[in-house]
Amino acid sequence: MDETRHRDREATRRRILDAAHRLFSKLGYEQVTMRMIAAEAGANIALINRYFGSKRDLFAEVLAGRGRFPGVLEGSVEELPGRLAEYVAERLHSERGSPVMEALSQSSSSPEIHGIMRDRVTSAILEPMAALLPGPDAIFRATVATALITGAGTLRQLYGPGVLGTPGHEAMVARLTAVFEACLRT
Repeated sequence: MDETRHRDREATRRRILDAAHRLFSKLGYEQVTMRMIAAEAGANIALINRYFGSKRDLFAEVLAGRGRFPGVLEGSVEELPGRLAEYVAERLHSERGSPVMEALSQSSSSPEIHGIMRDRVTSAILEPMAALLPGPDAIFRATVATALITGAGTLRQLYGPGVLGTPGHEAMVARLTAVFEACLRT
């Protein structure tokens, strides 16, 4: 019985998180209400409050649960510019943007969650990248690269896949690799 209850609780938690992510990505933080999330998840508001607390806490959990910077920061630092370029090119050409960037883009106008968004970008991209880079100005170089990555996400959100007639994937990767090499070089 306890195991069944635990599985049901986890399934309900997952439904709430998935519903919240869909709504935050589509409408943005300020436009989404707890009632909307409850209706989308097939749960009641009291249950959402018990599992997550406030809407702000739920938003933070949605961002935290949506993966890290997938595999891009793993491997040699010499190949990092190419991996970053590949990631950004893939995002720009993809039919579906990054789930985290969707939620961040739609919600960026809400001052209530700026700290959450800043913490997410810092912990998922900026600090791990800076830790890989040699030299005294690693934070600065990682910040410039992070600006390119997040800016590309915003551009993808505004224009959709195949941003403004971008060239093929290989040409995009080659150009972005050169840009990231310039950003990350000591």
